[in-house]
Amino acid sequence: MAPAPSSTSSAITLNINGEKHHLPIDHRTTLLDALRERLDLTGTKKGCDQGQCGACTVLVDQRRVVSCLSLAVAAEGREITTIEGVAEGDELHPVQQAFLDLDGYQCGYCTPGQICSAIAVIEEHAAGWPSAVTDDPAPEAGPPPLTPEEIRERMSGNLCRCGAYVSIVQAVARAAGEHAAEGSAAGKHAAEEAAA
Repeated sequence: MAPAPSSTSSAITLNINGEKHHLPIDHRTTLLDALRERLDLTGTKKGCDQGQCGACTVLVDQRRVVSCLSLAVAAEGREITTIEGVAEGDELHPVQQAFLDLDGYQCGYCTPGQICSAIAVIEEHAAGWPSAVTDDPAPEAGPPPLTPEEIRERMSGNLCRCGAYVSIVQAVARAAGEHAAEGSAAGKHAAEEAAA
């Protein structure tokens, strides 16, 4: 007689960095453990395992998620991006390049989570999302200036035991400036095409 199927596990498909991974998984498995232990994507780090340090931050549908508190089964059918998937081939993501250029890391353990979080921070800011330190949170006000205070508040869920915060803030600011410049150039190009 065949064993009864387990009610505590399922076969799921995770879409990670544009690639589908099919695996049987216990329903209690965190996304972090699925990434590291089942799929050998070890760029995402296990820090506190309590959602407090941000070392395990990944992007799920382009939003920041601490993967140690997220169940893998809840991520099925969603687009997951880990640090291994942020670069375009051999070209680093602008946030990665800024961290490298401005020494936004020391030991590097928190860096993958910092980078994933920074990518989301830049998108959240560009979309006009306020933070706890935003002076005018009204949507019609547009994005607030991305001051060092804004960056520190928005990145506050990611801890760096080495204390590289000054360089991290500079790296996020540089990457955000490049993102804004690309957005302006793309908007100008679209306007020119529409006018032609």
